[in-house]
Amino acid sequence: MRRRSAAPTSPLPQRLGVDPVHLRLPVTGGPWETVRAYLRERLPAVAADRVDGLLRAGEVVGEDGRAVGVAEPFRPGAHLWFYRELPEEVPVPFVLEVLHRDEHLVVVDKPHFLATTPRGRHVVETALCRLRHTLGLPALSPAHRLDRLTAGLAMFVVRPEDRGAYQSLFKDRLVRKEYRAVAVHDPAVELPRTVRSHIVKERGVIAAREVDGPPNSESRIELIERRDGLGHYLLRPSTGRTHQLRLHMSGLGLPILGDPVYPVVLPEPAPDDFRRPLQLLSAAMEFTDPLTGRPYRFESRRTLAAWSDRDSWWTTTPAPRSGDDA
Repeated sequence: MRRRSAAPTSPLPQRLGVDPVHLRLPVTGGPWETVRAYLRERLPAVAADRVDGLLRAGEVVGEDGRAVGVAEPFRPGAHLWFYRELPEEVPVPFVLEVLHRDEHLVVVDKPHFLATTPRGRHVVETALCRLRHTLGLPALSPAHRLDRLTAGLAMFVVRPEDRGAYQSLFKDRLVRKEYRAVAVHDPAVELPRTVRSHIVKERGVIAAREVDGPPNSESRIELIERRDGLGHYLLRPSTGRTHQLRLHMSGLGLPILGDPVYPVVLPEPAPDDFRRPLQLLSAAMEFTDPLTGRPYRFESRRTLAAWSDRDSWWTTTPAPRSGDDA
């Protein structure tokens, strides 16, 4: 089978850590006499006047960086780039702390509410775009995924050629992960215990669910301490299913504080409501570097407010961040 050739290097730099859109005109040609005609048909989600505006402003460029005009003839196989219109985003008012940086890896301590990678309405306000922009690392990519509502350790790969090696650590379960959570305490729930279940997550449905079938998820759950009707828990997932820890805790009758999905999907809060974060923290990560053989253990410096400062978690809205994220 013939391999698809790689796209040429973009003549446009990233903007706030976001790549420009890349399009290639069909190599077999078509009924379009101009690039404009093709774009108006190819980009139905982009208003026709927006396409014309991009072309008139010289914001669509070819491989040589030259602006493509409104009357530019259609050339089969030509490559085009332009900046997409970004959604309006509420800034996430917390610092993204870099814990480790070398020629291969960047490890960060991610705050609650900050998405790891662009998705949906969260684009610039993501850990990946912040890091690309502030650290000057345009090729940075995620080694794994951490939920937007979960705080703590997240790992990124500096060079594209190294990404597979680090992603395989997570795929092959070679990263030992520890999470902390705050939830109600129920003395009737015997702990520690290992929870195994078959989890399915359907596209477009917010909540994952447990169904009959061979287990595809496993979590070790321990109670560290308890007070005032709450428990401070240590969670060790052996697998990485979407929402796994949240679902397993809820299934035990111990839903994590601040969870807007389990056991019941709640109305979505206002985009600027940062008062009650999910009390789940990716607290520690341990592995052997697949490229250097060096052993690593990283620990989050964050705490869970519902445990360390319960009154603050219930009543205080965090102050906006100041200064450089990194």
